[in-house]
Amino acid sequence: MLLCLIPVVGYGAPRIEVKAVRVWTGTEYTRVAIEARQPLSFALETTQDPRRISMVLEGTELNAILESLPDRVSTADPLIANAQLQRIAPGRVRLSLTLRQEARPHVFTLPPAAAFAHRLVLDVYPAVEPDPLQALLDELEREEREPAPAPVAAAPRAPGAGSAADLGSSARRPQPRTPKLTIDRLVTVAIDAGHGGEDPGAIGAKGTQEKDITLAIARRLKTLVDAQPGMRAVLIRDGDTFVALHERVSKARKLHADLFVSIHADAFVKPHARGSSVYALSAKGATSAAARWLAKKENDADLIGGVSLDVADPYLKQTLLDLSQDGNIRHSVKLGQAVLARLGELNTLHKPRVEQAGFAVLKAPDIPSILVETAFLSNPGEEEKLKRASYQQKMAQAIFAGIQAYFGEHPPQPRDRIALR
Repeated sequence: MLLCLIPVVGYGAPRIEVKAVRVWTGTEYTRVAIEARQPLSFALETTQDPRRISMVLEGTELNAILESLPDRVSTADPLIANAQLQRIAPGRVRLSLTLRQEARPHVFTLPPAAAFAHRLVLDVYPAVEPDPLQALLDELEREEREPAPAPVAAAPRAPGAGSAADLGSSARRPQPRTPKLTIDRLVTVAIDAGHGGEDPGAIGAKGTQEKDITLAIARRLKTLVDAQPGMRAVLIRDGDTFVALHERVSKARKLHADLFVSIHADAFVKPHARGSSVYALSAKGATSAAARWLAKKENDADLIGGVSLDVADPYLKQTLLDLSQDGNIRHSVKLGQAVLARLGELNTLHKPRVEQAGFAVLKAPDIPSILVETAFLSNPGEEEKLKRASYQQKMAQAIFAGIQAYFGEHPPQPRDRIALR
């Protein structure tokens, strides 16, 4: 029995040649992408074995590129144990996946976008999706049973220590005061590393990919947040996988996150553009043409990374009126101002104020959310900085200092959904 049969190439028609295959392994799902210059037809086969997925490619033949697919499955993949290819008839190739656990497939096609041609995408999800909130609570329980050693405090630096090159414009700008932080319940910060998987984001002149820089800074920021008593951070993606914009919002809401920080390192058409920026959602129009351009560019990530059009998108359908009424945008701007002030100690500011536009990833209706453009990968000097581990750490520290300052001025309100242990 065949399911999801797409009209196949007719008898005698030219075979479709596969030009690329990619496998992305993540903690929440695995993606297999097959790319060709023409649309690929497929049929998903049923199987009596709940730990096997079988899909037939119609109108194509095995070639060296397609045959390389099994070797691209990671031995550490939590879902797929191995992959096999078999030519079952002229113009028909079967892809069989042996699973480590029961899983559910989701197959769809994508039209050409950016540098990609036609793609056939197979996403493999666990039969029972993990609960991110429960995972956070399990992590806290493990820490209680096995407390981590106390971090070693760094030696205080003398006033004025550090070069102007290290500190950017800090020597020329008064440093903002960070209010004392008092937290009486567990605070959750959702950290969103922009792009990922098939969507590399911006690419610098020397090949640096935005998705790698954002994940590196996000992981460093998580370490800083986790070290703060009463605070925990969760990475929206913790690997090189694509996460749709609405899924980023959904995961943050499932976590009952108190803040959402999306980290980026964008490019501009002019290589001399430089500096850090912070963006919040707008209930009206964009505050500048640049903000409007950037929002459209970031919102197009789903076209590049690949999202099935039949996926429900409930959170992005929330009206901006609801967002503005509950004060969420106002608090997002305040959070952005606190972070922007600390970024100004490290780097030149591309914009001196928090910009606003219709970023899809910032549309959680009940979580103050900001998008941080750390620097421009299109600027050769800033690309070099962003590649350095020391600069990534300073960037994470600046963002964290802004989060602390925001909570110092706006302490988190009591909540009975998650109790501080």
